[in-house]
Amino acid sequence: MNTHNDNDDGEVFLDDNDIIEEFTVDAEDLPDADEDAGSDAEVFDEADDSVHIFTGHTGELYTVVCSPTDATLVATGGGDDKGFMWRIGQGDWAVELQGHKDSVSSLAFSTDGQLLASGSLDGTVQVWDTASSNLKCILDGPGGGIEWVRWHPRGHLIMAGSEDSTVWLWNADKNAYLSMFSGHRSSVTCGEFTPDGKLICTGADDATLRIWNPKDGKNIHVVEGYPYHTDGLTCLAISSDSTLALTGSKDNSVHIVNITTGKVVSSLNAHTDSVECVGFAASSLWAATGSMDHKLIIWDIQHSLPRCTCEHEDGVTCLAWLGGSRYIASGCVDGKIRIWDSLSGDCVKTLTGHSDPIQSLAVSADLRFIVSVSIDGTSRAFENSLGL
Repeated sequence: MNTHNDNDDGEVFLDDNDIIEEFTVDAEDLPDADEDAGSDAEVFDEADDSVHIFTGHTGELYTVVCSPTDATLVATGGGDDKGFMWRIGQGDWAVELQGHKDSVSSLAFSTDGQLLASGSLDGTVQVWDTASSNLKCILDGPGGGIEWVRWHPRGHLIMAGSEDSTVWLWNADKNAYLSMFSGHRSSVTCGEFTPDGKLICTGADDATLRIWNPKDGKNIHVVEGYPYHTDGLTCLAISSDSTLALTGSKDNSVHIVNITTGKVVSSLNAHTDSVECVGFAASSLWAATGSMDHKLIIWDIQHSLPRCTCEHEDGVTCLAWLGGSRYIASGCVDGKIRIWDSLSGDCVKTLTGHSDPIQSLAVSADLRFIVSVSIDGTSRAFENSLGL
């Protein structure tokens, strides 16, 4: 086990004085190397740092969200066509979100925590009442699978991006279709409301970012061509003051767009493989980007310079800033979660337990827990011991 990124507290070095007794081992008694070379051998010496493991799913997990108002409430979705609501530390409490006919690809709690939306590759969005766990309504319309779902920051409007190149907007309280945004030429892979709720930004596999007015469905800006992305967008984040969009792409690049003007204001070129996740710190002075090139890079947004580079053992799939703190968590293809100090670039904690790549991370409302989902079919909650 490689510990160069970790605190070295756990390492024990032995010398000849520590030998109590020696045994001679006949080579024929040893198991064959190939018998022992499976993943079980590697997992055997890994500690499991999680404080809660949710095992209700029967396939790969794709998405996890934590309630913004209830610090123990979590929702997960995956390739078994199911979503679940469950509670950290309450192993006997789980609600299955039934009814989807394909993978549950995206989940989102409304800002007030009252509703949960589940988006599926079956093309529908189901809305659940979190207090009663009842299905409130089913929103349909898109002709392809749902890639992501997002709630308006102040109300029960829900937006979803589809594989069929469209973006849809509904009123969940009234179970009513409001608008369809068409213009993208391929799957809409990411999207967000601006935090002030006034605009919508969407990114697609067609290498464009589109900025829309949610009131009339009109397309205000299309960001495309030089100096913007040359391949599909994978991820999107918006600054807390609603002025900047940060986008990552399969083309290894990250760009910052002024949402008001639709102009690219900065290009952050340091990654050498697909950028999988981006996120602004609470202050929006810093941002983080994670890539399949094994790096998480912390950026100084004002100067468009990398502040520090956090090296991983494998590709970085997801990230989450820990509230308003200087710390950031990253999920990795090696199944580990690492917590980094964004000021120094040091790895302050490595959390193990998953045996396969981590797909998504979320942080509980009280910042006490980091919750992850993995291709290994489990969701795990880890205590955030930094005392934030």
